[in-house]
Formats: sequence, structure tokens, C-alpha cells
Amino acid sequence: MSSTTTTTVEEPIQVDLSAPLKNHPSLIAPEPEHCPGPESNLAGQGDACAGCPNQSICASTPMGPDSDLPLIFSRLSGIKHKILVLSGKGGVGKSTFTTMLAHAFAADEGNMVGIMDTDICGPSIPKMMGVEAETIHVSNAGWSPVWVTDNLGVMSIQFMLPSRDDAVIWRGPKKNGLIKQFLKDVEWGEMDYLLVDTPPGTSDEHLSVNSYLKESGVDGAVVVTTPQEISLLDVRKEIDFCRKAGVKVLGIVENMSGFVCPSCKHQNQIFKATTGGARKLAKETGIPFLGAVPLDPRIGMACDYGESFFDNFPGSPACAALQGVVKRVQEEAGISTAP
Repeated sequence: MSSTTTTTVEEPIQVDLSAPLKNHPSLIAPEPEHCPGPESNLAGQGDACAGCPNQSICASTPMGPDSDLPLIFSRLSGIKHKILVLSGKGGVGKSTFTTMLAHAFAADEGNMVGIMDTDICGPSIPKMMGVEAETIHVSNAGWSPVWVTDNLGVMSIQFMLPSRDDAVIWRGPKKNGLIKQFLKDVEWGEMDYLLVDTPPGTSDEHLSVNSYLKESGVDGAVVVTTPQEISLLDVRKEIDFCRKAGVKVLGIVENMSGFVCPSCKHQNQIFKATTGGARKLAKETGIPFLGAVPLDPRIGMACDYGESFFDNFPGSPACAALQGVVKRVQEEAGISTAP
């Protein structure tokens, strides 16, 4: 006899993106699968909560906003502009783009620039910035960012790991707790730009960043994609998330848009835009198109060696395209620049 297994798909948990985060309760056991989250409005009330040792704790946690929000607001008060870098799909070069954008902003020595790496399970920013072996310095004032140059700092979980190969196997609440620490315990100081590099998709990290930064203000989000429809499909979901969360989309950047030969400068479309690419999507959604950055093998080489592509190849087509993107980001964020 053969048995039949019936697979059911649970109803998705509806998340109120406008609700402030609750105080995080002290749990006595790990969260079960499909846990709505101890900080959510459904904490202690969902189907997955039945029989959980934490149920009474989560259900009795005060529903008021997180008491650390004023401290986060104070910590970030010296940062003029906060920009999220998002992507719907992994592998589109979002973190690479974040590092190049940071170097572009920092090329003006009058700018103080920071990168907050919230890709907790896949932190790659330190490697790309050439500071992978550094550690965090702690003082009475808080955690100090790791400084790449005099005007460019980075904060990442990578600096806390015993080995660069150690996996971070955390559930959502623990990720959220670290993101909160990055915001309330790091001494960011006076900065012109803070770029928040996020993991792909629309998950716990995005909800936490949006909730914690809401009070201090976010200029908006830059969405990174490649020309293929398979990438654009997920970008549409990312745009929907931003609209529901009340985050302004500054624009879309098409990364890996053609390949430029370093020798002859001839450009080939390796990843063809079968449905019109990011430019057409931007037009359809009414979102600004910030520009197209071509593939250049030297970008990958610069990231592997932790060097600035922007500084080492200033005359490349990719660098010129990036400079155009920076200008468009500033325009869409209403950032005035010196002529």
C-alpha cells in the first residue's frame, strides 16, 4: 500500500509595515518554525504559537514602540543623508554597486561616508573594501566603524566573526537585534552619507531597517537589477515593498548592462534585455531610471583585492556611468552639490 502525503501551504503572515517595533522580549526557547516574530503584533497569538514555551512571554510583552528608538534617533541625528541599496534577486551586484557608490561619494574629500552592512548571513562589504581582517573597536562612546579611508567607514558582522569562513545561522529576531545595535551602539558621528547595504528580497532585515530608520528619516532607496526579466521580476516585488513601507524609491540602476572590452572599448550585450530591461520597467512604474553600469572585469578584480575601482580606473566607461548615477541619486534625493 502506498500512503498519500498532503502538503498544505500556510497563509502568509500579514505584516503591518507602518507599525513601530515592539520591545524585544526575553525568550526561554528558540522560536519555532513559522513563528510570526516575538516583536510582531501577532506574537503569542498565531497558530505556530500553540504549545510554544515562549507563548505567554510574547503575548504579555507591552505593545508600545521600542524604547530604544529615541536613542537610535539621537545616534543618527548627525547623518545628513541615509540611502538604502536594495535588490530583488541575489547576484545582481548590489553590494559591489554599494561599495562603488560609497567610493564615488568619498572621492569628494569634504564628504564623510559610511556603509552599514545588514546582509547578516552574507557579509561581503569588508572584503570588497579591503578591511576584512579588521575588528571593531569599542569605547565608552560606543562601537567605532572600521575606517577604509579618512572619510569612509564600514560596519559589518564580518568584523565580529572568529573566522571569515564562519557561517551566521541566525533566525530573524537575532538578526534584528544586531541591526538595532548597528544603529544605536555605533558611533557614526557627523556624516554626509550612510549607505545601508541590504540582503536580497524583502525579509526581516528590510523590515527592521525600515522600522528603526523611519523616525530619523530615510532619503530613499536605490534598487539594483540586471537587464534580464528574471531579475526584473523580483525588482517589481521590491518596488511593491517600498511603496507599502512608505520608502521613496530614488530610482533603478541597471547593473552589468553590456560588457565593455578594456582594450578596444567595444560593448556587447551579454545579458540581453529581453523585455526592455530596467529602463522600460522604470517607465512602466513611474520610477526614475538612474543609469546603466556596464560590466568590466576589472570591477571584480578590484573587489577581490579590496581596492577602489573608482580610483584606479577613473577613465573607464563603467566609472563614467557610475558618476552619472551618483549625480542622478543626488538629484532625486534633493541633495544640493557645489557647481
